[in-house]
Amino acid sequence: MNIVGDSEHFKQPFDHDEDYVSRADIKRELVIYQELGKKLTELSKSQLSKLELDETLYDNLLKAKTIRINTEAHRRHMHYIGKLMRNVDIEQLQEELKNVLNQNRNESSKLNVAEKIKDQLLSEGDDAVQALIEQHPTLDRQKLRQLIRQANKELSKKPDEASKSANELVKYIKAETAE
Repeated sequence: MNIVGDSEHFKQPFDHDEDYVSRADIKRELVIYQELGKKLTELSKSQLSKLELDETLYDNLLKAKTIRINTEAHRRHMHYIGKLMRNVDIEQLQEELKNVLNQNRNESSKLNVAEKIKDQLLSEGDDAVQALIEQHPTLDRQKLRQLIRQANKELSKKPDEASKSANELVKYIKAETAE
């Protein structure tokens, strides 16, 4: 056998192995896991509970919130979270994360709509109440009027402070007009 002329001798393992994954590819994949883990640590506890995470990962995501950022301990813990993320279906988790973040946008938009309705009710009075009840017949006219009266009274006494009744009015409108 001629070693110099034998090209099979000089072939690398990845030349004929389809399952071979380079170290650079592995590192790129680990960075993706760590970045997703970082996004998860930025979520609130209620948002995390909406995701289908295994208990170990969930506990460590909550623990990461208690560790000071920009410390060696935080960096190591984020690496550990990245390691735990290897056992998770990334595509499914990203889809769930997208849904949770979208739900939060929907909640904030519903709150904004309820705030606008509250402002309209406080400024226009009974005409606005009648228009709102025509749009949403499930609303209780008496409760609306009572909350509006209390909110106007509280706001006339202390216009700079938030009114407890106005906040209750927003919560009531948001709950009853949600579809």
